[in-house]
Amino acid sequence: MSSQSTELHALITQPGPAALGPESRPGTLAQGDLNRALDDLFRRHGTPAKAELIRALLLLWHDHHDASHTLSQSIENPDGSLVHGILHRREPDYSNAKYWFRRVGPHPVLADLAKRAAPLLSSGPPLATKLLPQGKWDAFAFVDAVEAAAGKPVTDARRQLLRRLQQAETEVALDYFATS
Repeated sequence: MSSQSTELHALITQPGPAALGPESRPGTLAQGDLNRALDDLFRRHGTPAKAELIRALLLLWHDHHDASHTLSQSIENPDGSLVHGILHRREPDYSNAKYWFRRVGPHPVLADLAKRAAPLLSSGPPLATKLLPQGKWDAFAFVDAVEAAAGKPVTDARRQLLRRLQQAETEVALDYFATS
């Protein structure tokens, strides 16, 4: 992993997995602080081609939904649609999330996520069957699983697993945007 990737990943290790919904968490970076950190990182390591996607993804991770939305909806390609879909899943606007995931199509992030998700899902065959049919990540089934977990307590084991999967999704997307 490059030093830029290591620094980007450091921005999502704290304060822990993002909520499945729109609620803000303590310990996230303020929007201005996050933007300054990214600007500094890009200045030191070079600005990646997909810098705005990285910014949109990290703004969402740190619970700055409006700023992330503005960026992601302005990027009219499968990468922007991916971030936009994640954002609407967290909003929660599940049908709109599915609309954006339909625009993503077969994306390298989804293939990499299937590989990352498999070990996390090894203890829960029913959920694994839904989220990884034929070993392929099903973004629509993930939206459905998040919607089904919305009414559960934060301490619910399935909800915690879904948060870990969402973190894996963010990590895989971050890696892809930083290196492509």
